[in-house]
Amino acid sequence: MTTLYTAEATASGEGRDGRTRSSDGVLDLGLSVPKELGGPGEEATNPEQLFAAGYAACFHSALRVVARRAGVSVDESTVTARVGMGPNGDGGYGLSLSLRVGLPGLDRQRALELAEAADRVCPYSNAVRGNVDIELEVA
Repeated sequence: MTTLYTAEATASGEGRDGRTRSSDGVLDLGLSVPKELGGPGEEATNPEQLFAAGYAACFHSALRVVARRAGVSVDESTVTARVGMGPNGDGGYGLSLSLRVGLPGLDRQRALELAEAADRVCPYSNAVRGNVDIELEVA
C-alpha cells in the first residue's frame, strides 16, 4: 500500500484519564473514563467516542463515493457508529461495532447494496474486518 496521509496523535497523563493531542494541534482533548467503566464520567471524551466519530465520518465518505459512482443521490444520508467495549474472555478487552446508515428516499434493498459497497471501500471497515464483528443496519 502506498500511504497517502498519516495522522499522528500523542496520549499523555493517565491514559484514559489523560489528554490526547494531534501533531498539528488541531485536536487537543482531555480524556475521562466513562462511569460505565468505573470512571468519574467527567465532561471529556474517551477513545471509544473518538473511534465512533472517525468511523462514522469515514464510512459516510465511503458511502457518498459508492453512491456517486452508482449515480445515486444521497444528499440527506447519515451514518451513526456505535462502539462498545467489554471483556473479551481472555483477560483483555474487545470492541463491538454497529453502523446505522440512513438513506432517506431509497428503497431498503438499494440502501443495503450501497451500505455493503461502502463497507468494502471504507478503510476503517477494512482495518477491523476479521477482528471485530460489524453490525450493519440501514434505516
